Amino acid sequence: MNPTDFFWLFIVLASLQPLLRQRIIDATRQRAIARFEAERGSRVILLVHRQETMSLLGFPVMRYIDVHDSEEILRAIHMTDSDVPLDLVVHTPGGLVLAALQIARALKKHQGPVTVYVPHYAMSGGTLIALAADNIVMGPHAVLGPLDPQLGKYPAPSLLRVAREKPIEHVDDETLILADMAGKATRQLQDAITDLLEEKFGPEQSRQLAAQLTEGHWTHDYPITPDAAREMGLPVSTDMPELVYQLMALYPQPVRRMPSVEYVPEPRTGRGTKLPN
Repeated sequence: MNPTDFFWLFIVLASLQPLLRQRIIDATRQRAIARFEAERGSRVILLVHRQETMSLLGFPVMRYIDVHDSEEILRAIHMTDSDVPLDLVVHTPGGLVLAALQIARALKKHQGPVTVYVPHYAMSGGTLIALAADNIVMGPHAVLGPLDPQLGKYPAPSLLRVAREKPIEHVDDETLILADMAGKATRQLQDAITDLLEEKFGPEQSRQLAAQLTEGHWTHDYPITPDAAREMGLPVSTDMPELVYQLMALYPQPVRRMPSVEYVPEPRTGRGTKLPN
């Protein structure tokens, strides 16, 4: 074999390496999901959104809950007997209300017990999904988020406050239209949240919780910790199975040239450090 043949063989192997690595990760992930299902006797579904990197320009692109996600989760639920427990692992910055609400309503109607696991964060639409669960398991430092509707770049509560507090002659037509839409969006979402929670909390407490989450008491990225969620009355525990974290490790962030976080990926105990050979 001449040097040119070695060169082209190297090019072929290098081009196939990412594909082979992804296939190995996919297979490992499927085995981990099957093991989780066997331990829990449940259907395990993962909704995990990572920041993607465009292959040519390198711009970061955040993924969100969309109708494709809701279609896939609804299909998985449809393929599951009604009395089989559902375990949904959620890691997302949020997304479309339509898609998140479809998932939440499907979880609520499932007859078997439903558990949502939040290892790191489930903001906005992810929180809406978590509200439908019988049990929410959060990592000790995981967070949920408020559910105030967002109209473009503006939060609905802020639009309503401007239209309410500013003299009407100083409010332009576009702001008034947005404020009208904000009011409708807030009422619709409050009704949906109340419907999700009413069986667990009753109509009055459900309506109060819906108002607390949607009326702009915090910024949209405010972190609701496990303790804060429990104070609201949500069924939250922090008994996160180690296997959930192992599954999350099988959803690696797209590789950058230089890692921003680095450590030795081994458990560390108090029995001292073993030096590398």
